[in-house]
Amino acid sequence: MATDQKSTAAEPTPVALLRQEIGQYLGAQMKHVARKVGSRLTDATDRLTSADEESGAIPRIGARVLHGENPVKAISGEKAEYVKGAVKEKVKDMLPGGGGSDGDDQSVDTKATNIVEVIDVGVPLRTAYDHWTEYERFSGFTKGVQEVERGEEATSEWTVKIGPSTRQWKATIQEQLPDDRIVWTSEGAQGATQGAVSFHEIAPRLTRIILVMAYYPTGIVEKTGNIWRAQGRRVRLDFKNFQRYVTFADEEAEGWRGEIRNGEIVRTHEDAMAEEEDIGAEGDEHEEAEEEEEGEEGEEEA
Repeated sequence: MATDQKSTAAEPTPVALLRQEIGQYLGAQMKHVARKVGSRLTDATDRLTSADEESGAIPRIGARVLHGENPVKAISGEKAEYVKGAVKEKVKDMLPGGGGSDGDDQSVDTKATNIVEVIDVGVPLRTAYDHWTEYERFSGFTKGVQEVERGEEATSEWTVKIGPSTRQWKATIQEQLPDDRIVWTSEGAQGATQGAVSFHEIAPRLTRIILVMAYYPTGIVEKTGNIWRAQGRRVRLDFKNFQRYVTFADEEAEGWRGEIRNGEIVRTHEDAMAEEEDIGAEGDEHEEAEEEEEGEEGEEEA
């Protein structure tokens, strides 16, 4: 008698069989409907089916259908809930201690703020370039830059205000070619940047400047600022301030005429200026020689 009771208990009950049949029927109906409405819902069904063990999507869809909801709407609604939950998990991972069960911060990929700006300045190419290389004067005409200290080799220290906060970066020039382009990288506690600025002569007194930057924020505060593009707006505004400053500048800029390659100075400013003086002296001597020859030829003709 005990054996018969055990065998009977092992057999599925009518209710369990009914639930199983309903589940199989609903699964077949969902795939059939999804194929009719298009590949998008088919993909959604497959994803929900594959994730059913973790998310329990199929039973919830079945319950919605049994309550009279349209199967297509049930699939779409459950997919939306699934995506919503995934997004919440991603946001939670960005918060300090929100990613793992042990409370440790989780590292996540950060999208950069990409900035591309172009301005034309009504000054010669060399004038525009020389003004740009005088970083120490940036605090006088920009609203974001508070202080710049030029360091040894190809480095400089920047203190910048973005909104109500003050940030500090250490910048390293990777490449600098006079009257051509400057490429740099910078690192700080709240983020890192990569940038390049190039100078193009449009006319003898018209120069085009192209600025390209990528800002990579770190920390929840900086990432939130990144969403609202606060850093990008600050850079764009100060770029226009540079345009205004150069256009109306009363003094000529001496600039920094050195050359940097691979983050190392290969020609100093003093060497570059000395070379220019030598070239200028040679040019003056050549002109004087030509004038003397012309004078001698005129005397012979006379």
